[in-house]
Amino acid sequence: MAIWFRKPTIDELNRWGKKTAVALLGIEITDVGDDYIKGCMPVDDRTRQPMGLLHGGASVLFAESLASIAANYCVDPDRVYCVGLDINANHIRGVREGMVAGIAKPLHIGRSTQVWEIKITDQAGHLVCVSRLTLAVVQKST
Repeated sequence: MAIWFRKPTIDELNRWGKKTAVALLGIEITDVGDDYIKGCMPVDDRTRQPMGLLHGGASVLFAESLASIAANYCVDPDRVYCVGLDINANHIRGVREGMVAGIAKPLHIGRSTQVWEIKITDQAGHLVCVSRLTLAVVQKST
């Protein structure tokens, strides 16, 4: 079942991140389906913590970026927009190099809130982080 108010293109989704932390960390949207978006993020000097592992904060920024970008394509942009209310993350496995991939899928798309699950995996497909983001659907001022 399609979730989009207007299904985005990969180019549109990647334009959302221009001149933001998304671009600074090298996050890229790679796929959009009927009920998900996928992206990737490098594990490099921008995203590692001092012990040489993928920084948990970078994983959370990646997760929130995927889900919040997607959430805003599930609503009428002339009337409302979505912003994060709460995010949690469980860091399962360390990653030292390469790329991680993320997929964001909605658990709930309502009139006033949305809830998304984001799974981040390493290049071998092992689960690195699982996150859940709750967003508020906010009315635009007239």
